[in-house]
Amino acid sequence: MTNPAPLVCLLTPGHVASTPRLIKNADALVEAGYRVHVIAGRHFAPAEPLDAEILSAAKWSYTLINSRSGPGVTARKLLRRVARRLIGISPLATPLMAAYAHQPEIPRLAVAAARVGASFYFGHCLGGLPAAARAAHSCSVPYGFDAEDFHDAETTEAVRDRVERTMRRTLQVHYLSGCALMTAASPLIASQYAKIYGTRTATTILNVFPLSHAPAAPVEPGPISEQRPARLYWFSQTIGPGRGLEAMVAILARMRTPVLLQLRGFVSESYKASLTAVAKRATLARPIEFLSPGAPSEMARLAAGAHLGLSIEESAPLNRDLCLTNKIFAYLLAGIPQLLTPTSAQRALAPELGQAARLIDPYSSEQCAAQLDDFISNSAALVAARNSAWQLGQTRFNWEHEQRKLLAAMRTLFDSSE
Repeated sequence: MTNPAPLVCLLTPGHVASTPRLIKNADALVEAGYRVHVIAGRHFAPAEPLDAEILSAAKWSYTLINSRSGPGVTARKLLRRVARRLIGISPLATPLMAAYAHQPEIPRLAVAAARVGASFYFGHCLGGLPAAARAAHSCSVPYGFDAEDFHDAETTEAVRDRVERTMRRTLQVHYLSGCALMTAASPLIASQYAKIYGTRTATTILNVFPLSHAPAAPVEPGPISEQRPARLYWFSQTIGPGRGLEAMVAILARMRTPVLLQLRGFVSESYKASLTAVAKRATLARPIEFLSPGAPSEMARLAAGAHLGLSIEESAPLNRDLCLTNKIFAYLLAGIPQLLTPTSAQRALAPELGQAARLIDPYSSEQCAAQLDDFISNSAALVAARNSAWQLGQTRFNWEHEQRKLLAAMRTLFDSSE
């Protein structure tokens, strides 16, 4: 009788729809012959239809931890508030206190994961790290962590707030050293973790998408006119401040070319009103078009009809300077050229993208507007850029190519544990 394939448990405190890297990892591992179980959160009602679509097609089993309703919700919220008050007191800054301060569902995730009896636990998002470690300890097996972000400087709050800094630092100091496998979403995130925490350099696995997410063929957006303006497209899970959108509005308002700014994602009414007011003050010719969120599997196809994708990031907090977001690679798979702001990570990537990307300075709005007018008005340059983007998406920046690094790392892990 042959031994069953190793069982890998992937954990995230977030929704599966908000953790596309976990979905891709789970799918790749199943296709490679592993058994896979996913433990995920359930706390944001608008994301549940997106979750349902993913889970209905999943080839792996899953457990959802409901933190939005049911018994214990009030008690866990109170526990988090208390933990955040106490975490600043040095003797109380323990890993367990930090876990409660960050996400009080972590112990529930760990207990549910331990019941799975996996051969390896793989944490996603910061809350997934302690949950994976605790479950692995219960089962006497190894664990790992996927660093999609540099969590010390993931947000402005993480940088400025002492409680956030202490909590994140405590979790990572305690648990990263025990990781048998670590992956990162960009080379600079991997380097930063090695520098700050002394970890072995993580395996870089880019935020690319499967070829099945691409349109069947390149999409022709059509000629640009007053009636059919150039579509400049941006997407994220959440549309909000700190993403460079205000600076982009100022640029578009100065362009001669008819343009339409399209933004896709969850957005609060207050931020929608705020950005609309910015556009009115800048005299942007056309109202911003806010589009409904889409499933991760549809991101490339939803972008394919745009003239340009926007991969605009600010350089602060530090994580934004180090990361390579999934939108970069969704645009390549969609076959559309894109604009990159000059963060450290995007400057390093730009030479690999060649004609498919243009680096712009979002804070030189007049100069940038003129550059965009010249580029968009040059039909030959646009065609060449679209062709280049399509080829890069089809041959290099896709999950079929990138997943090889994950599977190689997993083979090494299990070979060494035998």
